[in-house]
Amino acid sequence: MATDQSYYVPEQSKWPIIATVGLGVMLFGAASIMVSSNQGDSTTGDWVVFGIGAVIMVYMLFGWFGNVIEESRKGLYSAQMDRSFRWGMTWFIFSEVMFFAAFFGALFYVRTFAIPWLGGEGDRGSSNMLWEGFQANWPLLQNPDPKEYPSPEGIINAWGLPLLNTILLVTSSFTVTLAHHALKKEHRGKVKAWLGATILLALVFLFFQAEEYVEAYRDLDLTLQSGIYGSTFFMLTGFHGAHVILGTLLLIIMLIRVQKGHFTPDSHFGFEAASWYWHFVDVVWLGLFIFVYII
Repeated sequence: MATDQSYYVPEQSKWPIIATVGLGVMLFGAASIMVSSNQGDSTTGDWVVFGIGAVIMVYMLFGWFGNVIEESRKGLYSAQMDRSFRWGMTWFIFSEVMFFAAFFGALFYVRTFAIPWLGGEGDRGSSNMLWEGFQANWPLLQNPDPKEYPSPEGIINAWGLPLLNTILLVTSSFTVTLAHHALKKEHRGKVKAWLGATILLALVFLFFQAEEYVEAYRDLDLTLQSGIYGSTFFMLTGFHGAHVILGTLLLIIMLIRVQKGHFTPDSHFGFEAASWYWHFVDVVWLGLFIFVYII
């Protein structure tokens, strides 16, 4: 049993090496997909490579976290180790904040500087000579070079599916918080119910997000090739969707662990970490809803 004076040092692990290989294969596949897509080549093989990397990452995550769960259940972790986990999760979420800040920064740069410059405003207004008569409006529905980048026919209505998804995610923040409070009081039935409700809300969100993408591609011609608006829209909402999928998987694993009798009112950082991540995902969506869909 670990004490405050002890610090658990794990044995040598293969998981960091496997994670490196998996990430490398995924990034190579993703880069190949973008290059092949831009060149008009088939991306089937590139998607296979990406999928192999994803499978390696899933194997690594289940193996590595499984080891951590096993060590925790054996009582090998001290209060100092618990603080290390908390700081680690804090810095991880901070890195995710910076990840999305870069994409939001690109969005603001395009809207505030690049588009007005293309329209003939400011010191770089001479670029207006390239596309005479170009109207610098946001969202950009008339691209400067529509032959190269076909203009979309419209944008997603913020007060339709996006508003519904906002309600779903905000509600899920409340349900996961209720599950956390129930866990602190050892009300496991309520933990399962509220956590199950959170997972259901997340799955419904993902369903409507897919419906939104179908509408964008099929009815609005809004794609990644639709100029700067299309690329920023899908990069921001797409990466957020990927984070929602990851957060949903974390919540499902937490539900399984609760059903197995894991966690106590005083020791449940795995649950807390998953809830922190879920709140982060919700906050990012609120930023997306305001700055991508409304403004």
